[in-house]
Amino acid sequence: MTEHAAIKLLIVDDHPVVREGIKSIVAAANDIAVAGESASGLDAIRLSRQLDYKVMLLDIALSDKNGIEVLKQIKSEKPDVQVLMFSIHKEEQYAIRSLKAGAAGYLNKQCATTELLQAIRQVANGLKYITPQLAQELANNLNQEHEDALHKTLSDREFQTLTMIASGKSVSDIAKDLSLSVKTISEYRSRILLKMKLRHNAELTHYAIKNQLVE
Repeated sequence: MTEHAAIKLLIVDDHPVVREGIKSIVAAANDIAVAGESASGLDAIRLSRQLDYKVMLLDIALSDKNGIEVLKQIKSEKPDVQVLMFSIHKEEQYAIRSLKAGAAGYLNKQCATTELLQAIRQVANGLKYITPQLAQELANNLNQEHEDALHKTLSDREFQTLTMIASGKSVSDIAKDLSLSVKTISEYRSRILLKMKLRHNAELTHYAIKNQLVE
């Protein structure tokens, strides 16, 4: 890492091991320097207001806020900042939502070191970074029938709740994970079922599996 590197990077991930790994990778690149790091969405927003940086590497599954919510807040305050979503979730789950919310790209955490550096450099230059898998998903999305895209009518929080229910979590578990009330999650669930014309969790889970929204 060099003090005068052209690309200043802000890392946002709630796993210390991941942050340390990214810093180790970036340390070998003379053109990229870590401007700061954060373990939560709220702290990321605070740091974003204080630091001078060009690219944010942002996880979706943060402990206090959904990464897409953080993305929207960051872009509303700093539209010139390039946000690269960095997630364990497969592209078909959150990539399109991320791009629509203003992300410059979407990268899976299983990517190679060289791909991570390439993606950071590419978005720093004002370009989008799209993997071949995401390009295919975008192409499929253009021709998808409305009945197959019901989950795309959901808000980001509703979609997150859907994937968590389909993964086997109870309403109380989801409320705890998202730091929300059980009543709020129950309302999300009701809206999901209504919008997607489903009757119960079993149908919701079947839909999610069929459309590859969960592992």
